[in-house]
Parts: sequence; structure tokens; C-alpha cells
Amino acid sequence: MNLSLVILATMTGVATGIVFGLLDVPIPAPPNLAGVMGILGILVGYRLIEYFDVGVSLLSLLNV
Repeated sequence: MNLSLVILATMTGVATGIVFGLLDVPIPAPPNLAGVMGILGILVGYRLIEYFDVGVSLLSLLNV
């Protein structure tokens, strides 16, 4: 994992959150920890499928 990319992404997120807060508009992200953990769970599940290589190609099943 590229630490500088993680730091840049975090700084960009903080700056974006500040702008949304200053403009008093809702953020395009979960407003609480449960929502953030749900997104993290989606990422972990996706990575597990990649790691174990057990995915199914939906396009192949649909003959696309």
C-alpha cells in the first residue's frame, strides 16, 4: 500500500468535508460510524473474493 497515496486521500477527504461543512450541504458519505463500517465491510468482502479467486463473471453468464 502506498502510504503517500493514503495520506493524500485523507487530506483530500478532510478538505472536501470542510468545504461541505462551510457550504452547509450534506456530505456524500455515511453520517455515522455504522455507515462507514458498512462500506469497509463491502471492501473487505470484495477483497476476500479476489484473494480466494471464487468470483463469477456476470457478463459471461449473460452471454454479453
